[in-house]
Amino acid sequence: MLTVDKSIHERLAELLEEIGDSTRDFLGYPVSKDFNYNDLYPFFNYPLNNLGDPFSDSTYRVGTRKIEQEVVAFFAKLFRAPFNNWWGYVTNGGSEGNLYALYLARELYPNAMVYFSESTHYSVQKNLQLLGMQYITIRSKENGEMDYDDLEHTIQLHRQHPVIILANIGTTMTEARDHVPSIKQILKKLAIRQHYIHADAALSGSYIAFLQPKPAFDFEDGIDSIAISGHKFIGSPVPCGVVVVKKSNRDRIARSVSYIGSMDTTITGSRNGHSPLFLWYAIQKLGEEGFRDRAFHSLKVADYTREQLNLSGIPAWSNPQCITVVFPEVSKVISEKYQLASESGMTHIICMPNVSLQQVDQFIAEIKSEMVTV
Repeated sequence: MLTVDKSIHERLAELLEEIGDSTRDFLGYPVSKDFNYNDLYPFFNYPLNNLGDPFSDSTYRVGTRKIEQEVVAFFAKLFRAPFNNWWGYVTNGGSEGNLYALYLARELYPNAMVYFSESTHYSVQKNLQLLGMQYITIRSKENGEMDYDDLEHTIQLHRQHPVIILANIGTTMTEARDHVPSIKQILKKLAIRQHYIHADAALSGSYIAFLQPKPAFDFEDGIDSIAISGHKFIGSPVPCGVVVVKKSNRDRIARSVSYIGSMDTTITGSRNGHSPLFLWYAIQKLGEEGFRDRAFHSLKVADYTREQLNLSGIPAWSNPQCITVVFPEVSKVISEKYQLASESGMTHIICMPNVSLQQVDQFIAEIKSEMVTV
């Protein structure tokens, strides 16, 4: 058994200091840290568990179902879900939302072939293996977007199967967005009637609905479901997300469970009842105008970052209307300090709402200093 001489308070103090240091400088991952949920601290004295379906009653009532319903309704409206035919729940993150959508799609089309680009998040392949679904990876363009010519050609070769497409609305490294109307056009051209399109919008989905012109990615544009993360653009002390689907599809997998007095319609049985509170509180405090302001701030910082990197002799680029700035991989020292993710010789910083111009200046100054030293 591990023996620790320090007191509980000493260990907690050390851990708090370590987390504070780690949080201060990171720029490489899509996590907002400019939140304040102090008003919600009293709720941590209760075992909040949104057991079962958020829109059904349960014999377990220590939870936040009504709050969760409002959160889902907000995003269903934002993503222009069909009137009276939407449903969703607060997940523990975007990966669970993707898993749920793929589960629904499989129940609709058990013999379907799933298509997604090589730029897709690593969790998707794992989800498909868990679900026992067959899939084909599609080439990506240089910017990370799906190669539609390859998609069309590949579907043509396997047209005996119904089609399930996972569209990236913001890839991991470059925040590239697959164009849903182009995907729909291919399906129409090939006369594929049995199809399902899911949008993985973990980061971008929380803010691009407020942009003008708005990227085409939601239900009216042709998707059947969408998953976002709550701890990314919005900000939360625990990972969370929201999945919104068509209720008619969800009804295919719903079943009543007498033990909990509710419907079993989610991936997990017990679900975190605190996460809906965080998202609800953020929606109430910010409103649509606040979300829009956060988006414009992040885009402004991303534009500034890209310009300053290029002026410093560091080739940087970003996809249109994106807050992710991509540039050549930097030294290990800088990468570790700012917790930068790298892949295929490139890295990025993600200009979340908490990132300031001053922080960007400091980051670029350190890169330039290293360049001079070398």
